[in-house]
Amino acid sequence: MGKFDKYKINLKGMQADLVTYEFALDNLYFSDIDAPEIQKGKVNVVLTVKNTTHAFEFTFQTDGVVWVPCDRCLDEMELPVTSTDKLMVKFGQTFAEEGDNLVIIPEDEGAINVAWFIYEFIALTIPMKHVHAPGKCNKAMTSKLSKHLRNDSNDEDGDESAYEPETGVTVEEDTEEHIDPRWNELKKILDNN
Repeated sequence: MGKFDKYKINLKGMQADLVTYEFALDNLYFSDIDAPEIQKGKVNVVLTVKNTTHAFEFTFQTDGVVWVPCDRCLDEMELPVTSTDKLMVKFGQTFAEEGDNLVIIPEDEGAINVAWFIYEFIALTIPMKHVHAPGKCNKAMTSKLSKHLRNDSNDEDGDESAYEPETGVTVEEDTEEHIDPRWNELKKILDNN
């Protein structure tokens, strides 16, 4: 028995027009799927398979939480995931994915494994940027980040800009600019013309 055998849906043997499957995804699932975005999670998936005239309509209702690394401090952070996704499955000669949500499976096999599709639907709910709420990042990591983001040449010139690790913004403080007096003389020439 393979790691993902319980996610195999037998369409040829489907006797009712509407069948519901429930999957409880845990850390083992995310470890077995071996994808870099999500390593841990606790997600419930309700899959409804409806037999229509020309295809099978899969509806995935996903609800739970996943843990992903924070982009700022690299500590784990919890992200809620909730989505409803659809997938159409048809019989054909060979396996193929056509368009955004149409899959063709070989008719002689008559089954589809939805483990990877479930993972993709979960991964698509995760925002591109995932950071802790202000004040929740690892303090040691953010202080190191702040220290390394300061530019030494700017510090010598008296530039008082500082990186705010909680907001991810560089703040410029008011400082008196030191202008070479030769530029002032050149400005006078421009002002006269």
